[in-house]
Amino acid sequence: MIRFTALFTITVFMVIYLSSVLQVENQQKQLDYNQNLIDSLIYVNDSISLKIDTLQRQSEIWDFGIQKKTEYLLDAMIYVESSNNDSAYCASENAVGCLQIRPCMVYDVNRILQKQNKTIQYTLTDRWDRYKSKEMFHVYCNYYNLTTLEAMARSWNGGPRGAAKTTTVGYWRKVQNQLES
Repeated sequence: MIRFTALFTITVFMVIYLSSVLQVENQQKQLDYNQNLIDSLIYVNDSISLKIDTLQRQSEIWDFGIQKKTEYLLDAMIYVESSNNDSAYCASENAVGCLQIRPCMVYDVNRILQKQNKTIQYTLTDRWDRYKSKEMFHVYCNYYNLTTLEAMARSWNGGPRGAAKTTTVGYWRKVQNQLES
């Protein structure tokens, strides 16, 4: 009888021990699952935040009426300026990127954005980024109320009054030829 009681006690103890081990394993699995769930929710939250930030940035920069109109113009200008090369660099003018943006253009765009109480500002490094270069183009064209493709291209090439300068006619012809090809 003592042997049976000892065996029964050991068996009960083993069942309790195994039960607690299984319970700990289940808790660990639940913790792992919860951590994965949290990680995936953080990822979803980050991607939603990124989309919101992108939309806020676009709402500050883009005039969507002009955007559609200028897609082909920008493609042509990028080809003329840099042969479609985001890494293009002209040392003599310190012009860089796909649209060959010089520092004075970045300063002018930042001045415009500051004047409009916008939170976005560009750096000289942003000239290497195609998307940011296009944003700067749109800020510039919107501010100077450039409404025709010719005025946009010539002013981009020759400054705010570039559309009236004879020195920008050749540039416009190159862009126009690219648009027509």
